[in-house]
Amino acid sequence: MNHSSSRMLNRIKAVYLYIREEGPVTTAQLAEEFGTTDRTIQRDLTVLEYNGLVDSPHRGKWTITEKKVKIS
Repeated sequence: MNHSSSRMLNRIKAVYLYIREEGPVTTAQLAEEFGTTDRTIQRDLTVLEYNGLVDSPHRGKWTITEKKVKIS
């Protein structure tokens, strides 16, 4: 795995943990918290959503799902 993809995975993991602690949160809140653009966060959320880990039941507010996750 190259350096940038491991950095991305670390951020995605951090985003997930942040939503778990603080959720529901907006994309804008996440972008501000992580010092990235909305678009970058949106990509991270897409990965998490694709894996069934986060959900946006209310437009623009993100929460984690019931899916159990092991974070190494």
